[in-house]
This record gives sequence, C-alpha cells and structure tokens, in this order.
Amino acid sequence: MENDLGIFFSLISNTLEYWWVIVPATILGIVVGAIPGFSAANTIIILLPLTLSIGPEAGMIFMVAIYTSSRLGAGIPAVLVNIPGTAGAAATPLDGYPMSKRGEGQKALSISFTSSVLGGLLTTILALILIPWLSQVAYYLHSVEMIVVMLFGISLIATISSQDTLKGLIAGLFGLMIGYIGADVVYEIPRGTFGFLELYDKVPLVPALVGLFAISEAFVVIDRKMVANQSVKDSKMMHSWKQTFNGIKITLIRWKHVIWTSIIGLIIGVIPGAGAAIASFVAYQQSKNFSKTPELYGTGHPEGLIAPESSNNGVTSGTLIPLLIIGVPGGATAAIMAVVLEYHGVQFGPDIFETNPMLGYGPFVAMGITYIILGFLIMPLTRYFSNVLLIPTKYIAPLIIVFTLVGSFVPRAYVFDIYVAIIFGIIGYIARKTGYHVAAILIGVILGPMLENFFLRALRISQGDLTTLFSSSLGNTLWILLIISLFVPGLKKYFSRQK
Repeated sequence: MENDLGIFFSLISNTLEYWWVIVPATILGIVVGAIPGFSAANTIIILLPLTLSIGPEAGMIFMVAIYTSSRLGAGIPAVLVNIPGTAGAAATPLDGYPMSKRGEGQKALSISFTSSVLGGLLTTILALILIPWLSQVAYYLHSVEMIVVMLFGISLIATISSQDTLKGLIAGLFGLMIGYIGADVVYEIPRGTFGFLELYDKVPLVPALVGLFAISEAFVVIDRKMVANQSVKDSKMMHSWKQTFNGIKITLIRWKHVIWTSIIGLIIGVIPGAGAAIASFVAYQQSKNFSKTPELYGTGHPEGLIAPESSNNGVTSGTLIPLLIIGVPGGATAAIMAVVLEYHGVQFGPDIFETNPMLGYGPFVAMGITYIILGFLIMPLTRYFSNVLLIPTKYIAPLIIVFTLVGSFVPRAYVFDIYVAIIFGIIGYIARKTGYHVAAILIGVILGPMLENFFLRALRISQGDLTTLFSSSLGNTLWILLIISLFVPGLKKYFSRQK
C-alpha cells in the first residue's frame, strides 16, 4: 500500500470527472440531512436501483457524497430548532441551540459548517495516509476496550448535569431503563415490551430522538412568539454576513480543538458498530473536561459546538476503512455500500488498494472533494438558513411536529413509531419543565443497549469472569484515562478555590 503521489493525482483527476455525480449528490445529501428522521442510509436504499446501474466507481462516489453531505446537513436543524435528526448530531444542540436562541443562529451554523468541513477534510487526508495503520485499530479494540469507550460517552451524563447532579443521574438512569426495553441479547426474552411486537427490537432510536428533542421543543416554543429572543427580531446582525465570518474566524482560531476532536471521531469510526453518536458524545465530554472554561458549556460555547461537529464528521472516513480492508461495514450506510460493491463483484481486502486503486483510495478522494465543495456551497446559505429563527412559533411548531412525525415513520415504516415519538415528546416536555436534562435521557437510550451488548459479550468469552474487564493492557490504560477525565473537573475546581 505505498502512497504514490502520482497515483493520488491521477485519482483526483479521475474523481473530478464524476462531477456530474458529486454535485447533485452533495445537494441531495444536505437536504436529506436537514430533514429529521431521514438519513444517508434511507436515501441510498431508495435510490439503490440508480446506484446499481451506474457502475461501481460512480456508484461508490455517489454514496460517499450523500453520506458526507448528509452528516453536515444534520447539524442545521440541531442548531436552529434543537432537532438532532440523527444520533450523530445528538450532542450538537447542547451549545448550538442556545446560540440560536440568543440570535446567533447564523454564527452557530457557520461554526458548525466550518468545523464539519475542516474536521472531515482533515480526517479524510489522515485516513488516506494512515490506512495501513488505522486498519489495525479494529483488531485491538475488543469488547473490554469498547466497554470503557461506552463509559466515556455515558459519563457525559454527569458532565452536562453538573448544575443538578441528582436530576442528571435520575434522567440518565431513566434513559438506560428505556434503552433496555426489548428482547435481551442472550436468550431473546422480551423485557418491558408490554406485549408490543414492535418493541422486541429495542425502542426505535429515531422516534425517541426526535420526540425527546424536537416535539418536546415544539411544545415549549409555543409559549414564545419566536425561537430566538424577541430583541433580535429587528437586529441587523440577522441579515448581515458578519456572523458568518465571525463563525469562520472563531473556528479557525480554535484549529487545535478541531484537530484533536476530529481525530477522536476518526479512531472511533474505524471500530465497526461504534458510530457517530459515540464519537460526538465522547468528544463533547473530553472537550468540556479539559476546557479552561467548562462552566460555559451548555450556554452556547463555541467549543461545545465544534467538538461534536468535527468528531461526527471525522467518523465518515473512519467507517470506510474496515469496509474496504476486511469487508466489515462500520455503520448502516457502509453496510449498504458493501451490498452495492458485492453486487458488482468487488472483492474486499488489502489487495483492493493495489488491484483497483479507484475503489480503494477513490472513496476517500471523493470524500475530500465533497468536503471542499461543501465549504464553498454551504457557507453562503448560513444567512438564509438562520432566518428560520424569525418565523413565528405558531407556524414553525406545527411544521416541526409534522416533519418529525414523518421522519419517525420513515426508518421502519411503522405507524407505531409515530406514537412512540409523541410519547417521547410528552416525556421530554415534562422533563424540560421539571429541570431534567433530555440529553441525559437520550444518552442512556442510545448507549445503554450498546454497553449491555459489549458487556455480555465479554462475559461470555471469559465464561462469567468479571476480572476480564481488567485483563487487557490497552483496556487498563483506557480505564485510567476514564478515571482521570472524571476527576479532572473536580480537581480544577479545587485548585481554583485554593487560589
């Protein structure tokens, strides 16, 4: 797998010949990402006949462009109206939405887009250079190591609920209980399904996500005339380019923050089954723990927006590595890519980079080109996207509810999922009114079942020996880092009080 510059320049030239695929796929991906409940995987499945008919190279570039741009597009509703349409954007509203409510939606979008493009572009370049070494990550991170990685994400519950730890822990525990609904992974015995067959395969994630955030937020904003503060309605800042340039400047100043949080996303993306949700939660938690101003997180702090957006875009290139190297898809979209490539008779493995560089390195080159196109395409639109904040809530709240209910129905096509979204919307509304953090509930719903799967897998391999959790040198290193990251905020507070 020698990295020959001549080959890469040739790949860039060949990939640019597919501009007629990249440009419309990029635009489509932004639209799809901005619609809550829709995803790149859903879109590619719908367009699967088209993808199968245009050849493996063009089909792969088409799927990569949609995958990349939809990841960036998911940040639009998360920032503007507190609707993370995908699990990977679940941490984005924590600081993005408070900025929008202050009338800084344009700046927040600019920060989100800039960190997404820079994080995605950086990790794509790193993936191209480090493919031989990154492909080994999946071999070293087993069940024990993944348990600790999950705990990094779950520890975010304590991080975001620092103002009221008890309520945060109650909300997180409630989310974990909901996450364990469904058939258990060992004996397939239903737990808490109340006889509903639709819950045997766990609580559907998308309806739970849009219900907790979107529908509950729609109920809350009905009490207000606008999403943003009334004082920004006539502000010239809402109609100028100044916020866009300020957002770009703020992100570029924090370039080190973009680099290390996007690398977190790249490494987690290489692990099959981990995904953008874990990456964004872990990056946000680490960003806050090692920040000099952790008290600003959750109030509209730029670094709290940069961390999840750069990390979840760092995942995109990481998920392709196990797919191409060992034929194991890193996520749902990568799994569909595997189906398309297998249909065309493509053989996965390290040899693909030698025998067919266009299919080996080509997807990463296409991803890099897509991010560059996104940078020029999406930035001018921040000014117009942010005008959503000026729409009166009597119009926007019903639209949010309708779109999110449709988005809840799309992934599984069950009417039952619409009822699930409404129930979670009521739960989220009650939680907001009583001071419980809906993000803590969501973290438990997302990461709880994944933690259970890895924990039970580790116990089955060790025949029930709990000491296996501390049997790995890499795992023990991660345990130490987890403990350090949990104690760092307390130690920083202690020393600041001493001063």
